Amino acid sequence: MMKQKLMKTASALNQPTEAMTQEFSKKRDQLAAMGNEQMAQRPDLEKMVGGKNQQMAEDNNRNFARFMESIFSEYNPEVLVETVMWVFRSYRSHGFHTTYWAANLNIWVDLLKQELSQETFDGLYPFYNWLIVNIPIFVKLTDEDFAAQEPHA
Repeated sequence: MMKQKLMKTASALNQPTEAMTQEFSKKRDQLAAMGNEQMAQRPDLEKMVGGKNQQMAEDNNRNFARFMESIFSEYNPEVLVETVMWVFRSYRSHGFHTTYWAANLNIWVDLLKQELSQETFDGLYPFYNWLIVNIPIFVKLTDEDFAAQEPHA
């Protein structure tokens, strides 16, 4: 039921224009580096990502930038939902706390607003907003996944 809601709301997102995607692509690596720099300065980073996972968080940010570029280029709501589900399951199993995504995504939104044209920001923001708004649903779905994997007595 929740997953169907995610699919429905993801299907309502509009693929950005090629020009918007190109503008993002040109700044993708710079944005990921800036985001990593800002996350590294957070005193609560280790609490959010778990011990010794800062490198994994930095890799995640670079991969996230490439993933979003591919989503902007050829938007597929099912790929978006399934990939985000995988990311939540995978990173949470490595000790990432659910607060990590809100903190990181809010940094991304601020950077996009600062570094991209207003038109491109307006075209891309709905994707980041969708991710932020749906964090609780992804947490609940991955909680259910983890509970289903636990051995029953």
